[in-house]
Parts: sequence; structure tokens; C-alpha cells
Amino acid sequence: MDGHSLISPDVVARYARDAALEVPGVLRIVEGVRKGVRVEPDSIELHLAVEWGVSIPELASAVQRHVGDYLAGMAAIHPGVVNVVVEAVDAAS
Repeated sequence: MDGHSLISPDVVARYARDAALEVPGVLRIVEGVRKGVRVEPDSIELHLAVEWGVSIPELASAVQRHVGDYLAGMAAIHPGVVNVVVEAVDAAS
């Protein structure tokens, strides 16, 4: 990731989590064998549960854009890749 400040990967993961949860249709971050949000040097991977009936490709694209914009605004971080893994499709509560 490009950036000028040193920010803990845990903080970046929290920012990415918060941003993903702001996207309509994202219900929750799925924790499991893999961390729900993984931060690597040039990428972020989010494991999500999404709402039944959403277009997964459109939702994934919206999450990618929003997470990238959010990180750029909050921490001047520009991830090379934001990967979205849909782990579950649930009815909205």
C-alpha cells in the first residue's frame, strides 16, 4: 500500500471493516478460520455476509470502491487490491 505514515495493520483492518459495513447490503464481517479482514502489504481481503437478493458483483464493486475511498480519506492509504470474499448470504434482520 502506498502511504506516508506508518499505521498499524490492525487500525487499517478496523477502517476497512467500518467502511465495508457502511455499504448497503453488507450484513456483517465473517470471522472464521481466516480473519474477517486481512491486511497485506498491497492488499486487503474482506470476508462478508451479504443480504439475500443483492447483486453480488455490484455489491463487491461498491465495497471495493468505498473501502479504497475510506482508507484514502482516513489514512492516506491506497490499497493496490481490495478483495471481497462472500462467505454467506443471509436474510436481512
